[in-house]
Amino acid sequence: MEKVRIDKWLWAVRIFKSRTLAGDIVRSGKVRINDSIVKPSTSVSVGDKLTVQKNGFALEYEVVKLIEKRVGAPIAVTCYTDHTPQDELNKYKDWFAGKAGTEFREKGAGRPTKRERRTIEHFKGDEFDQDEE
Repeated sequence: MEKVRIDKWLWAVRIFKSRTLAGDIVRSGKVRINDSIVKPSTSVSVGDKLTVQKNGFALEYEVVKLIEKRVGAPIAVTCYTDHTPQDELNKYKDWFAGKAGTEFREKGAGRPTKRERRTIEHFKGDEFDQDEE
């Protein structure tokens, strides 16, 4: 096996959850092989440099091994080398920072009453009030 379709490879190495999603992203022009915009049927070979726009982040990979079938995550990471710049990785961390964890309520306290819910919404601010407007 010397070449594999780009959409199939991106799905097989778990960069995208489904092959359909991988194909849609490639079709929309968000995947480049060696700085060329490609179609889903374009073949990828060992040594190719990929740039993938995913969720607003520019991820860069180098193809190390070709596979057509989806494999587990530990095997998938051996099929590519991640060359994503550190500032792009920091962009994700900056975006993720400030996102609170799940809210906690003591065991046995039950659901908040209407009065407690209004107090919570007032405390959180207007951005969480969806009843208005």
